[in-house]
Amino acid sequence: MTDNAWLERWNERYSSEDFAYGTEPNNYLKEQLEKLKPGIILFPAEGEGRNAVFAAIKGWNVSAFDISSEGKNKALRLAENNNVSIDYQIGELKSLNFQTEQFDAIALIYAHFTADIKSSIHQTLDRYLRKGGIVIFEAFSKKHLEYIAKNEKVGGPKDIGSLFSTEEIKADFPDYDIIELEEKEIELNEGLFHNGTGSVIRFVGQKQ
Repeated sequence: MTDNAWLERWNERYSSEDFAYGTEPNNYLKEQLEKLKPGIILFPAEGEGRNAVFAAIKGWNVSAFDISSEGKNKALRLAENNNVSIDYQIGELKSLNFQTEQFDAIALIYAHFTADIKSSIHQTLDRYLRKGGIVIFEAFSKKHLEYIAKNEKVGGPKDIGSLFSTEEIKADFPDYDIIELEEKEIELNEGLFHNGTGSVIRFVGQKQ
């Protein structure tokens, strides 16, 4: 899929009035954030902003980015409706001006990238996280293809290279104390595009 086709796909998905994945935060993100003292957090591939806005409501200083301007428009509207502000940039990670050790936490929630770039994105994000900082991660596992075959409404990428394994997470985040890392079957009920039983990788790590 070309970059343009990928961008058009997400702009189209986010251009409708309805929120593609709802306006409520992801359950795992919510559960993990509530264990942490608010600081500065980054949301890569944040789409329509449900998770970033939740973090801002909880007192975090929030940065987010995505390639979709339609996603940003929805996110800023959601933030305004909740009387919070978020810094939301448009573009690919390499073109954005984040700083070394800028963030206390990075939340990767269904931040699926193609196989050729996903590890390098994780390694770049690692540089932006301070020592002692936390990564919170939930995304579909490689096993999830079996679940899509049974129920397309559960959503998620259909190419195995964009899906994750626990081994990949360990390799991408080697200098982390693993607080939690598991492959798990969960029930999703997030907006229009995440509905049903799926298989995910969940990871919380603290940078050494």
